[in-house]
Amino acid sequence: MTRVWKWNRPVTVREVLEDLQQERTIAYTTVMTVLDNLHQKGWVRREAEGRAYRYEAVSTRAAYAAALMNDAWSQSDNPAAALVAFFGMMSEEQRQALQDAVRIVQGPETRQAPEAAEPRSAQAEQQENPGSAQDAGGR
Repeated sequence: MTRVWKWNRPVTVREVLEDLQQERTIAYTTVMTVLDNLHQKGWVRREAEGRAYRYEAVSTRAAYAAALMNDAWSQSDNPAAALVAFFGMMSEEQRQALQDAVRIVQGPETRQAPEAAEPRSAQAEQQENPGSAQDAGGR
């Protein structure tokens, strides 16, 4: 799946084989069997091209990772504790990515615009702006 996701296009057994052979010796039939198994499991779709097939991922790597996380989380008897433990394992970079993702999911309609924020008290404004017209009694 790594090769199929990396190329993000329909691939042949031969293309995957040649790429894998740069790292190790592997048989054509092994690659063909793995891609066929991925097709039977619904991870890739295939289209005939002559006597061979072109294989294409059904979903993205990100969607697959999300499904794995959701499956693991849903199996927990204490989802909140599982999330706390998961967040505790995250690096600072991962936590930042999580915060960015939450902002994206929430969208602009859930963010408060500055003018829509809770009105501040006159006393708070006076403390921040002592030379304002209100502080001078409107004079």
